Amino acid sequence: MGTDFKLTTEQAQGKVPVTIIHLGGWLDTKSEGQMVDAVQKAKDNGAKFVLLELSDMDTITSAGIRSMQKAYQILTPRDNAYKIAYLKLCNAPAQIYQVLGITGFLANVPMYESMQDAIDSFQE
Repeated sequence: MGTDFKLTTEQAQGKVPVTIIHLGGWLDTKSEGQMVDAVQKAKDNGAKFVLLELSDMDTITSAGIRSMQKAYQILTPRDNAYKIAYLKLCNAPAQIYQVLGITGFLANVPMYESMQDAIDSFQE
């Protein structure tokens, strides 16, 4: 387990098109910009719904949580907050899930145990 960060993206089709961003390693101060940039690029390229797939994450720091909050803000129109989930998470390892739960992040951003369940849950 190192402090390296990995990020890849892919597209999936459920009820609506979904951009999947796979995150691995450490989401921290050094990597938060990469994650936010990936979400902004996806939105700039027309993505409306983004799924953060977390199965390969080792550690998330407060900066990592801040980057997820920024992703939420990028994707969620101000007049639609809390109506439709544009950002969702899946496959978080136990330690990542606990950190996100303790911080209250999961109160507004849904978490799924499988990537397919998350993809299928997105809708207009």
